[in-house]
Amino acid sequence: MVRNLGIGTGRRKCAVARVFLREGSGKIVVNGQDVAEYFKQGEFVVNVRQPLLVAACENKYDLTITVTGGGPHGQAGACRHGVARALTQVDPANRTALKASGYLTRDPRMVERKKYGQRGARRRFQFSKR
Repeated sequence: MVRNLGIGTGRRKCAVARVFLREGSGKIVVNGQDVAEYFKQGEFVVNVRQPLLVAACENKYDLTITVTGGGPHGQAGACRHGVARALTQVDPANRTALKASGYLTRDPRMVERKKYGQRGARRRFQFSKR
C-alpha cells in the first residue's frame, strides 16, 4: 500500500491541483503522465519543481498530481502552490524558506469579467459620432 506523507491543494486562476507527496526518488507524475511530457514548455516544468529545490528535497519524494481547469500556465502555478503546501505539511521547517520565496501565497490575479455594453472587460465598442 502506498502511503501519502503530505497532501496539498494548489490554486491559480481557474486551475486546481491536488498534490500527493510520497517517499521516493523524485519522480513527478501529472495526470498520469511524466511532468516533462504533460507540460511541453520547459519553464512550466521548472515552475513545478521550484518548491522542491527551495526545500532541498528534489530527490527525496515522489509527487502524484491531478490538475483540472485553466490553461497550462495556470495549471503549472497551481501545481507549484500545491507542492509547496504538501512540503510544509511533511516538514514544518520548510515553511520559512517557502514563504520567503512566495510559493505559499495563492496568486489572486484572475481574468476580469466582461461587462455588458462593452466588447471586453474594459474595451468598449468603437464610438461613432455620426
